Amino acid sequence: MKTLRLVAAGTALTLAMVAGTASAGATFDAVKKKGFVQCGVNTGLPGFSNIDDKGHWKGLDVDVCRAVAAAMFGDASKVKYTPLNAKERFTALQSGEIDMLSRNTTWTLTRDASLGITFTGVNYYDGQGFLVKKSLGVKKASELSGATVCVQSGTTTELNLADYFRSHNMKFTPVTFDTGDATEKAFESGRCDALTSDQSQLYAWKAVLKDPSSAEVLPDVISKEPLGPSVRQGDVQWFNIVKWSLFAMQDAEGLGITSNNVDDLRAHSKNPAIVRFLGKEGDFGKMLGVSNDWAYNIVKQVGNYAQSFDRNVGKDSPLKIRRGLNALWKDGGIMYAPPWQ
Repeated sequence: MKTLRLVAAGTALTLAMVAGTASAGATFDAVKKKGFVQCGVNTGLPGFSNIDDKGHWKGLDVDVCRAVAAAMFGDASKVKYTPLNAKERFTALQSGEIDMLSRNTTWTLTRDASLGITFTGVNYYDGQGFLVKKSLGVKKASELSGATVCVQSGTTTELNLADYFRSHNMKFTPVTFDTGDATEKAFESGRCDALTSDQSQLYAWKAVLKDPSSAEVLPDVISKEPLGPSVRQGDVQWFNIVKWSLFAMQDAEGLGITSNNVDDLRAHSKNPAIVRFLGKEGDFGKMLGVSNDWAYNIVKQVGNYAQSFDRNVGKDSPLKIRRGLNALWKDGGIMYAPPWQ
């Protein structure tokens, strides 16, 4: 009798799992039906998500949205962008207003486990720092005791800031703002001695100051900030598409595939890994529910991770940020994507 109850319980569990699988794919199907990806991005952060002088969205985060569209539709332009501030971003994803969030957002346990969202990977490894006016004469964060610090509300930055000053037995006065733009303007106008955020954001804000040479980013990094895209929980198929679209850009760099040589490699390469990646062998596209040339479309239209990094935030951009931790694992960084097998 006990055995029968165990079998019944196992059957119920199996049925529940089957039911869960049957309901998966709602976001994937909805995106496919409407013909575009609704992507949540920053309201304006140079290098990550910003509108250029021609009215086009550009940036490292924007390229993730474009990669997903290229995978889904074979067309990286099939994206509509929803600009969101820090307070709005999670609600927009939870409510279904957007299909994915790609907005310089830190992956944390609380966000992953309690908001009904799932992070799909890391597209930029960052850390929190401080931007100060050179006239302040400060060279390291430990010299900021008693300072007034501008910080954006609704971010992990607030807690990290309080933790840092408390752990170093230092006092400070926080001045909070709802948007990054307001935070940067407050710093420039002299409302605070220092501005704190992810270092990538600090470099972006420094670049748009009226006199960028008047300020400097301190060398101290006071937190871990793995930034990456996220999706709503409950649709494994959509989760996999967003996750592997990012991985495709990273793996393409590792394989030496660029938007410039992808056609030649597709026609002539005998490297088994490249042949599989570009969809000439295997059914990786079919597994994800898209065409087998989905990764080819990403690289051809968006580029690999290095190309995206360099033009948006790296050596070919105004920010000139070094790869550092964001270099591939084989080049001294920690950027690492699973194998194409």
